[in-house]
Amino acid sequence: MRTPTGRGGRHRSVRVKAPGKVNVSLKVGPLRADGYHSVASVYLAVSLFEEVIATSTSEPGVTVSLSPESTLDLDDLDIPLDERNLAVRAAMLMAEMTENPTGVHLRVTKRVPVAGGMGGGSADAAAALLACDALWGSGLSKEELAHVAAELGADVPFALLGGAAVGLGVGDQLSPALATSRFDWVLVPAEFGLSTPRVFAELDRLRDEEGISAAEPSGVEPAILAALRTGDAGGLSHLLVNDLQRAAIGLAPQLRDTLGWADSNGALASIVSGSGPTIALLSRDADAAADLAADLAHRGVEALAVHGPVPGARIVSDTVL
Repeated sequence: MRTPTGRGGRHRSVRVKAPGKVNVSLKVGPLRADGYHSVASVYLAVSLFEEVIATSTSEPGVTVSLSPESTLDLDDLDIPLDERNLAVRAAMLMAEMTENPTGVHLRVTKRVPVAGGMGGGSADAAAALLACDALWGSGLSKEELAHVAAELGADVPFALLGGAAVGLGVGDQLSPALATSRFDWVLVPAEFGLSTPRVFAELDRLRDEEGISAAEPSGVEPAILAALRTGDAGGLSHLLVNDLQRAAIGLAPQLRDTLGWADSNGALASIVSGSGPTIALLSRDADAAADLAADLAHRGVEALAVHGPVPGARIVSDTVL
């Protein structure tokens, strides 16, 4: 077991990257008695990474700061730097499971849109789990880390796993899906966020208003998994589905304009990612994605060309300071 400090009591620093995600498919069941919804989702990890550097400290406890290397405008974001922060909660959970934890400072680099439906906070938590496990020599297995991740939120286990996966239950019951080919996307972040609970509540309201009785989702469309397996972007473009999309549009009608523009200007398909408001545009290939992103940028719209699947949380460096 490695110790959290080097020779002479020097500190260690572990740097971990974890990806954001796109929901290629998201079916949502009715509101359950526990206040949650069962889902059947196909997750795809994409090449937009959060980064957490965990550094051992002499003082006990967990502290966190945001890195100026973040690509997001941190001045406009309300990101808590206390126990409400998912990365802090992850480190605290790991400390409870470790025999002799040190204090730790988490330095978070934000790149995934906040409250954007791409699991950025979940990626932070997954990165913090892996970093603290290495920093403190906790020695948890992948299965044990995944169990801890599920305590933090439905998307955290997938940020650990990465790649492509089917998520059932509340999204935390994961089965890896085979996706060996590259899929190219353009992400269009919004200048605002959407609360995930609020979007689910809006979906419930719409269903009640329309008298729709949603069924419990039991699985995902086999054709989606076949398209991922064979790398068929064209086939996948006809299969994208998100039950939360109309609720997100109901709360933010301006999303409809971006979706409509994308479908008539080179995107194979467009979809609101998760609970939104980030929009994911599926492209034919990397060149088409680059062209589409450039066209949007020319129009003054922020756009990010990404690809997936990519690996889940992984250690980038482990240094004695």
